[in-house]
Amino acid sequence: MHRVTALVFDGLKMLDLAGPFEVFAEANRFGADYALEVRSTDGRPVRASTGMPVAVDGAAGDAAGIGTAVVVGGDDLPISPISAELTEAAAFLSRHAGRTASICTGAFVLAAAGLLDGRRATTHWRHARLLAAAYPKVVVAPDAIFVADGPVFTSAGVSAGIDLALALVERDHGEELARSVAQSLVVFLQRPGGQSQFSPSLSLPRPSTPALREVTDAVAADPAGDHSVTALAARAHLSPRHLSRMFRQELGSTPGRYVEGVRVDAAMRLLHAGQSVTATARQVGIGSPETLRRLFVARVGVSPRAYQQRFRSR
Repeated sequence: MHRVTALVFDGLKMLDLAGPFEVFAEANRFGADYALEVRSTDGRPVRASTGMPVAVDGAAGDAAGIGTAVVVGGDDLPISPISAELTEAAAFLSRHAGRTASICTGAFVLAAAGLLDGRRATTHWRHARLLAAAYPKVVVAPDAIFVADGPVFTSAGVSAGIDLALALVERDHGEELARSVAQSLVVFLQRPGGQSQFSPSLSLPRPSTPALREVTDAVAADPAGDHSVTALAARAHLSPRHLSRMFRQELGSTPGRYVEGVRVDAAMRLLHAGQSVTATARQVGIGSPETLRRLFVARVGVSPRAYQQRFRSR
């Protein structure tokens, strides 16, 4: 038996708990032996962000024989002080568990407890920069579905907890059983941890400056167009140096890197629709299949061909 113990609190995201637990419960139908339990800091029931009450099996401090400790996320974790009781409960469960995992913003609890110091970790893309700023000892991977660093696992937002749970099931029982679970839950195919959380062009905020918005809108409308710094600066009626400064200040990126991201985003859509790698590279303005492969691996975490095999529309 492998006991999975979830730490919950008022305001938790229900899917952060239900998604992974459904994966483990479904795995039991195919031969796994997961025992699932839910615990709060004081053993009292909690209420999810939806308003639904969540019953618990007891206090975190009374847990024993833990195989996997799971800390779920909640909307308030990135923006409100995390209580000492919650961090102490997470630390206790982690000390007594074979491995520790967080779902979505649950990474903030692990970080506050010092459990992510010196480790790579991820969280919901919306809060990745805040996690990195608030906990500089954590090496934040902002665009990963989940990250494994030793016995500590962190996942991106909400539904990514399902991907992480499937990965843990695969580690425990092999690929065939994990695939059976995914098919049973009508998950198309398990996403690898390095798969991008979201389209590259969505990883940056929309510019507040009208001139820069015009430039980014033009890139999005025609990814394959001439988007050299000189051409973009002329469109915005700015000098190339001024435009580059605006990109850095508002988007934290260079014009070239931004254009690359939009082109990879467009390539993802074409590959998903069934276009060949060669045709995709040409249509999005990247040029050669090898250049597309290099950019894809760097930004998405898998090759174009591997991405297409996993996510192609049928």
